[in-house]
Amino acid sequence: MNGGIKKIGPFEWEVPVGYTENMRVPGRFFLSDELARELEEGAIRQLANVATMPGILKCALAMPDIHWGYGFPIGGVAAFDRSNGVISPGGVGFDINCGVRLVKTPLSPEDLKNKRELIEHLYDSVPTGVGAKRKRFRFSPRDLEMAMAEGASWAVRNGYGVQEDIEHCEQKGQMKEADPSAVSAKARERGVPQGGTLGSGNHFLELQEVREIYDETAAATFGVKVGQVCVMIHCGSRGLGHQVCTDYLKTLESAMKKYQITLPDRQLACAPVSSPEGKAYFGAMAAAANYAWANRQLIMNTTRKVFEDLYGLSAKEMPLLYDVAHNVAKMETHTIEGQRVPVCIHRKGATRAFGPGSEDIPHAYASIGQPVLIPGSMGSPSFLLCGTREAMERSFGSTCHGAGRVESRSQAKKELSGKKVKEDLEKRGILVLAPSYSSIAEEAPSAYKSSQEVVRVVHEVGLSRMVARLEPLGVIKG
Repeated sequence: MNGGIKKIGPFEWEVPVGYTENMRVPGRFFLSDELARELEEGAIRQLANVATMPGILKCALAMPDIHWGYGFPIGGVAAFDRSNGVISPGGVGFDINCGVRLVKTPLSPEDLKNKRELIEHLYDSVPTGVGAKRKRFRFSPRDLEMAMAEGASWAVRNGYGVQEDIEHCEQKGQMKEADPSAVSAKARERGVPQGGTLGSGNHFLELQEVREIYDETAAATFGVKVGQVCVMIHCGSRGLGHQVCTDYLKTLESAMKKYQITLPDRQLACAPVSSPEGKAYFGAMAAAANYAWANRQLIMNTTRKVFEDLYGLSAKEMPLLYDVAHNVAKMETHTIEGQRVPVCIHRKGATRAFGPGSEDIPHAYASIGQPVLIPGSMGSPSFLLCGTREAMERSFGSTCHGAGRVESRSQAKKELSGKKVKEDLEKRGILVLAPSYSSIAEEAPSAYKSSQEVVRVVHEVGLSRMVARLEPLGVIKG
């Protein structure tokens, strides 16, 4: 590494003020030496650019799954003073509230007498891929309005889940600041047919087995044990969220001229948090986040029905452990230099990781900390962790969100055979169903960093604590 970047701890690096002109605070990122070999210089440049933004507090942060993104690096975390700071779509991403939920079952792998039948039934029931549309569900204009306003609560109120599901979603599956009126007609049009659909890219629905427990007390509190079958759902706000981001990038780029904000990268388009433009984006983003929570709730409801048909399980027998958001901006209060400061925090490819005692996590988990869900990539393990008090002090209550890419999708498709990837996974007992071989190739495990190494870093640094490792049994991809 160059440009004055220095290692300030076993897994911690600092990008000094001056690495890029007009930095207001330093950058800081967390990596092991192994992951540092895969670090893109462009991602560090993006982190330094974030440090030039008005009102940024403490430092610009990046998690060990850092890689190049749009504006902010993926894995980026930044908090801005609400009175003089900014809000930026590039700090949230196009897939607003892309997130993960983990559903528990009472089954073991031995209970899955015909795993292929289960995977095929799930694949037939949950539409996947670009432009996927549910076979039996389509939002009415009124339903869409209410889903954007209420999030997961709308779905449960309409029979797509149980009340306990709400209690086990981050922020109870709803950002109350949502303003559906700030969402464009085009975004609504894209959202109407896509409720309960999985989407493409790294989104998945995965059948998993708990293989290893690292923290017996936390695992017992979360209700997981070795040999247990779980289902992980990874998706976001689909075309609606993408359109919200697209719309407001244009709006906020114009607003930068109005407010005389100059930044080194136009992809960091932003506006003051308190400005009309900033408030409009935040309201629309929150509405898209609510849509994503409703979407994951609908997918989970479909998944439960498949298990009910094949194994006679009720929703109560398949409780939601937790649901976390990865791409979102939120209004939170954090302690900075001994003072409680209201901030607008951006987490882009980063997970909230609130520690024990937080009022913002379910009462049942209060002694342990917030569940943190880190998805793998088809053939690699996923992890259950918990938030820590140290994360509250060092990273605004944030941790990593996944493995992070080391190879672009186009590169992976050129270099890998999707058919061969699928065959290799099936030799390991992992069944994969996807619309095409190319969609398998672009999401091959080798295109990602080691999820185990990424999780090891945040565990060693103290940003979250390892609780359990889950291995894939079967996966449906978009």
